[in-house]
Amino acid sequence: MSGPKLRVLPLGGLGEIGKNMMAVEYDGRIVVVDTGLRFPTAEMLGIDLVLPDFTYLKERAEDIDAIVITHGHEDHLGALPWVMRELNRQGVNPPVYSTRLTIAMARSKLDEHKLKEVDLNDVRPGDEIAAGPFDVELVRMTHSIPDACAVALHTELGTVLVTGDYKFDQTPVDDKPADFSRLAELGRDGILLLAGDSTNADRPGYSPSESGVGPHLEEVFSRCEGRIVVTAFASNIHRVQQVVDAASELDRKVALVGRSMRKNVGIGRSLGHIDVPDGMLIQPQEVEDFPDHRVVVISTGSQGEPLSALRRMAHNDHRQIQLRRGDTVVFSATPIPGNERAVSDTVDRLYQIGCDVVTTADAPIHASGHGYQEELKLMLNLVKPRYVLPVHGDHKRIRLHGQLAEQVGIDPDDIFAGDNGLPLEIDEHGARFVDPEQAGMIFVDGVDIGDPADTALRDRRTLSADGIFIVVATISGQDGKPVHDPEVIFRGVPFMDDSDELAEEIRREIELILSRAADDKIREIEELQQELHEELAAFVYSRLKRRPMVLPVVVEV
Repeated sequence: MSGPKLRVLPLGGLGEIGKNMMAVEYDGRIVVVDTGLRFPTAEMLGIDLVLPDFTYLKERAEDIDAIVITHGHEDHLGALPWVMRELNRQGVNPPVYSTRLTIAMARSKLDEHKLKEVDLNDVRPGDEIAAGPFDVELVRMTHSIPDACAVALHTELGTVLVTGDYKFDQTPVDDKPADFSRLAELGRDGILLLAGDSTNADRPGYSPSESGVGPHLEEVFSRCEGRIVVTAFASNIHRVQQVVDAASELDRKVALVGRSMRKNVGIGRSLGHIDVPDGMLIQPQEVEDFPDHRVVVISTGSQGEPLSALRRMAHNDHRQIQLRRGDTVVFSATPIPGNERAVSDTVDRLYQIGCDVVTTADAPIHASGHGYQEELKLMLNLVKPRYVLPVHGDHKRIRLHGQLAEQVGIDPDDIFAGDNGLPLEIDEHGARFVDPEQAGMIFVDGVDIGDPADTALRDRRTLSADGIFIVVATISGQDGKPVHDPEVIFRGVPFMDDSDELAEEIRREIELILSRAADDKIREIEELQQELHEELAAFVYSRLKRRPMVLPVVVEV
């Protein structure tokens, strides 16, 4: 008879930066760690968000005993409303656990989706949570958002430690460093598997302390004579506090711009994570009421997101803040891999307006929330895991994290470079990858979720590149012959210098196609539209050498 098996299934976060989600299974029961999302890339036209494919969780909904969130960033928390809605549809409502700030952010997200019945539980690091065969423990870590934790899942077979995002900051802004002593105790007692953050596995040394950013921000501010716009992650509450402190030292008012910035600062203030002096905050519409040298704006949009506040300001499309020559825009963040072009485009637009721009290349005004190589080695040495599963990183960083584990003495055979959907199974005989499960992406368009293979994305790419032309043809209900001249409408088709001439050619081609179809006794509207689609697409390509979307409409009278 075989002994108990522990199964760890990453559903997101491996081979990518974002949408972190992991199912940890023991004795047929599951604890889910994190429900993250990521933001779409440039080619995902019209897509708002990207979620992990959590089909596995829907199929195993009855077996889920708890969902545990490591911290409040979107790539760990953002998919929770969609996950809970689907699980509720399966008739289950597993409890959700995390620390106070993270639960407050989760509650805000669920309220937006009108999900009121979710069982949210805020717990403190060190509290024990009973979840089926698991004893779950949160361990305090430092990151770029308060209340970040690692998750220790204790089972009879051993303990799995999921680090979440972390760095070993000795002088954090909130004076709450990572719980080194508890990590060492866990290492002494024995960690079966470490699932560790790999984000900065390619950076040597130690990450700079977050508290070092504040003085540099104040130095940059002191050189600015006009208005200052600082853009940072809305969830980076420590950074917001340091911007507020620097503004206070220079007697400047602060305006918060961007819905997520206002919401997160409100949550942070209510829980005591942000302290803003009385009378310091002003509304965005009040910015013009103060001299330029008295104003700091804290805005979303550090990643060049298309609808973000800063992007709209850069395109002179913001309702309340109009940028002008003499303003200084400070990027207190670095681009997430994949966002570099969007950020560069935003910066270029700001220069076109006449703004001065300060980035991390100009001053040390950002500190990563993820540990560098020496911190990853410190984690490995503190907890001394039997097995290592690098997570939270693209394939390059996962491999580099594995090499760091080898350097500190972990057997290469005990290091598993995995992938989304590839379960790692551990029992008394060892650890191994087993048959993969379904994993991938789910796209969110508005509030709907859909299949990533949906033809809508392909259609949107076609529209963006080559445009569309619509033809409306009317045929006789008696003989199927064309009745009126067909109507041809072009939209977004490039290089249409001779559009009138081409439209006339297309009309003649439509009449020929429909006449042939009538002679062949083809009378089904769908079949006629298909004939028009195929033949007109070939005809237009022969003339333009482009493939606009062809949308034929046939009306019978």
